[in-house]
Amino acid sequence: MIRIGLDVGSTTLKSVVLDESGAILYQQYERHYSQITLKVIEMLSGIQRMFPDQATIRLCISGSAGMGLAQDLGIPFAQEVYATREAVNALLPGTDVGIELGGEDAKILFLSGAMDVCMNGSCAGGTGAFIDQMATLLDISQDEMNALATNHKKIYSIASRCGVFAKSDVQPLLNQGATKEDVSASIFTAVANQTIAGLAHGRQIEGRVVYLGGPLTFFSALRATFDDALRLKGTCPKHSLYFVAYGAALLSQDKTFSFDALLGALASYTASDQYAACAPLFESEAEYEAFAARHSKQDQQITTSSAKPVELAVGIDAGSTTLKAVAIDTRRHVVFSRYMPNAGNPVPLVKSFLEQLYAAFPQAKIVGSATTGYGEEIIKNAFHADYGLVETIAHYTAARQYDPDVDFIIDIGGQDIKCFQIRNGAIDNIFLNEACSSGCGSFLQTFAGALGYSIEDFSRRGLFANRPVDLGSRCTVFMNSSVKQAQKDGATIENIAAGLSISVVKNALYKVIRMKDKEEIGRHVIVQGGTFLNDSVLRAFEKEIGRDVIRPALSGLMGAYGAALYALDHRLERSGLLDGPALQNFRHQVMATTCKGCTNHCRLTINTFSDGRRFIGGNQCDKPTRGQSGAALPSMFEVKKKLLDAYSSQPGRLETIGLLMGLNEYELLPFWHTLLTELGFGVELSGKSNKKLYHAGQNTISSDTVCYPAKLMHGHLKALLDKGVEHIFYPCLSYNMDEQKADNHYNCPVVAYYPEVLRNALPAGSRARLLHPYLGIHRRKDFPKHFRAFLNEAFDHDFSKKEVAEAAEKAYARYEAHLETIHNEGDRLYQYAVERNLPIIVLCGRPYHLDEEVNHGIDKFVTQEGAVLLSEDSLGHMVKKVDTDVLNQWTYHARLYSAADFVNTCGYDKIDLVQLVSFGCGLDAITTDEVRAILESNGKIYTQIKIDEITNLGAVKIRLRSLFAAAKEKRGGTHV
Repeated sequence: MIRIGLDVGSTTLKSVVLDESGAILYQQYERHYSQITLKVIEMLSGIQRMFPDQATIRLCISGSAGMGLAQDLGIPFAQEVYATREAVNALLPGTDVGIELGGEDAKILFLSGAMDVCMNGSCAGGTGAFIDQMATLLDISQDEMNALATNHKKIYSIASRCGVFAKSDVQPLLNQGATKEDVSASIFTAVANQTIAGLAHGRQIEGRVVYLGGPLTFFSALRATFDDALRLKGTCPKHSLYFVAYGAALLSQDKTFSFDALLGALASYTASDQYAACAPLFESEAEYEAFAARHSKQDQQITTSSAKPVELAVGIDAGSTTLKAVAIDTRRHVVFSRYMPNAGNPVPLVKSFLEQLYAAFPQAKIVGSATTGYGEEIIKNAFHADYGLVETIAHYTAARQYDPDVDFIIDIGGQDIKCFQIRNGAIDNIFLNEACSSGCGSFLQTFAGALGYSIEDFSRRGLFANRPVDLGSRCTVFMNSSVKQAQKDGATIENIAAGLSISVVKNALYKVIRMKDKEEIGRHVIVQGGTFLNDSVLRAFEKEIGRDVIRPALSGLMGAYGAALYALDHRLERSGLLDGPALQNFRHQVMATTCKGCTNHCRLTINTFSDGRRFIGGNQCDKPTRGQSGAALPSMFEVKKKLLDAYSSQPGRLETIGLLMGLNEYELLPFWHTLLTELGFGVELSGKSNKKLYHAGQNTISSDTVCYPAKLMHGHLKALLDKGVEHIFYPCLSYNMDEQKADNHYNCPVVAYYPEVLRNALPAGSRARLLHPYLGIHRRKDFPKHFRAFLNEAFDHDFSKKEVAEAAEKAYARYEAHLETIHNEGDRLYQYAVERNLPIIVLCGRPYHLDEEVNHGIDKFVTQEGAVLLSEDSLGHMVKKVDTDVLNQWTYHARLYSAADFVNTCGYDKIDLVQLVSFGCGLDAITTDEVRAILESNGKIYTQIKIDEITNLGAVKIRLRSLFAAAKEKRGGTHV
């Protein structure tokens, strides 16, 4: 009797047929496109035809999507981890670690020693689905991606936490000219780092390692990347795709099934129609026809060609996933347009557009040209465009053309959601989505592709759904499980399509805008962006806000249209845009290199064009483009870094103690350095953070959700261990110093207690020890007593009360002098800006946001854009305790609230606040709302920037430039 194992995975279906001895007789692998029951029937029917004499079989199902089917039909089910272990023990005895990547699942099995399994949760980051999305973004096949990766020259930092985040990192790289070889290899590196740092949970991956699952089977370059990261040679065994199915077959119980009866039960199997549903988008065909007629009024006739002389202005929007380009005449009418996927490189598409434009209008005179979007700078440089325009202003310019009284604009693009509130003819507030692009156009496109439909067909199917699935407003990767569950519960494709469209709208309204009252949206609403070309999304939006809106016929072209309008309004005698003959000689070459201008060592992409022009991407400062540091405006970040540079490693007469340069050490280094050296200890600093340091410690990170500054501490610990430091001091501090600006003065839990985590990151058998006493530096009177007790217990010295007290007093004095210098410099920089009428940005965050590996040069970009930069702690003497709507008990939080209040009340109009937030910081879910509320109570624009290990600042620069442009417009300035 044959035994059959079925592995019903998140995206694929695999089967293995065994004989009584366990030998493999047959195996099959195919994608199921969420049509699980149908594909199971097809696969089992094929097996029945291959083994016609086997009327009775044994069967076991495994896999992440197979449990419901198994339970409903009474088929034995084996959890996939146990199935994998069973297969590994049978086929590869002696294996220490198994690493398996599936379609949306990832796991590491530790088989030797204490057995353990670490699996991803609802997030599909770093799995096969992620690689699929990246290949689609690059417009290449997976085989091509693998081949390209083997010829890479450099590696970029790319997030693999999920596909939508990674697109925000990959797309700017492509727009800056990064090669597909380098991006492909960087994607595989991101997957390896995600798996190791996210799933190993601090346990060492060593010994005999096997690679299982589709991605590790099909991508040799991915296996090589894992080998490099783990510093070993893993094995990809025969049948690596089928280990779960093989294990399931081995675990098939004595229960037998009639082949015919089983197929009959499957054929009649239907899931229950029990899922939460929303109201239909349209109650009838007539209601839809009225809706379509209302929006067709915004149509605009577009001329396609003309041999007559004509003056034109050109606008180009090189967006995150598409390239939009238009030409308009002096009547402000679009006469020529293109909307194209950018295929990862906008340069040849722009060249093609211009060639087509010149062919269609041979007598055209170009009187202005402007670029906008992610690829604004490279396109402007490549084709000699006259203006570069921040995309928020471009979209507002276009919207005013349709409704001069517009008071709210929402643009949902491929990866971006941009919302603007307009008051008194100027942008008054800006809402932008974070680095996550969930709820955008790519969100729907991803699901349409996964379900086997084009986005156009998928959208149409949702129009007349009778019970749209209520999917809420969750992230794309979390949504996957909701969609799968809805399918199991009987939801049709039509109801899923409608539900996803509703989800996009809810995400924009409740996660980005954070709408509390529909009246906040305004009365003159314009929707734009390619996503609103989807009638299902548009209808869902109108129903959710309870009013009709305007969707321009140029909805998908509004960024380009706005750029063209700006170019026309600032027309020249003749544009510098490359003409036809110049395009014939146009050449574009890309070279990768590493900048040596400073310690950042940015990975640069140098684009060279045929006329000798160059565009450099990937730089965090302007040194590569200006040859040397320009006359940037003053910055408190630079002041604070210089102050800390005064405290360096130095020997002492006693033991050398290592200090970790991360988290609160960026504020307390003067205190601890002074205290330890005054007592005779040597001090060894772990050094500056960088990507190499992070990767060196990533395999000891026990939680993938902790903030990046905390993850860096593992690298700093490794750096001290590599230096041979045996005594590493990192105390647990529940409280910070009391600054009298809050109801209490706690440290955040990560800052306070991360030493407990690092203690467990020390390698087994290490002679080093992590000294992490619980101390209260806020208690100046009795701190010396407790610190002396710690010293005399930790070291073989008998420190006297007097010498510890004297050293402590000097440490407190040095700390206070350090803060006083920061306050004095903050006051000087503030007065410097006011006297010169310069913009000020208060860049708020935590002390460790001073770390260049954490802030990625955002401070330098601010000063290069023409603003003086202050920090929240530089305002200490100028701020007061603020009345808040939340419990104000954290020292770092209190500084944020006080800084926001200072921006409101200082009386200087040209001051704004930008808040830096680390991914994974749960407490900032509170601070961001409160800081926003404080600023908006006085009509100030709130800007938040989320940062982690990803260094590409494309989206960050757009956000900051949007703030600068909106602030200038409110003061009657320019936008460029």
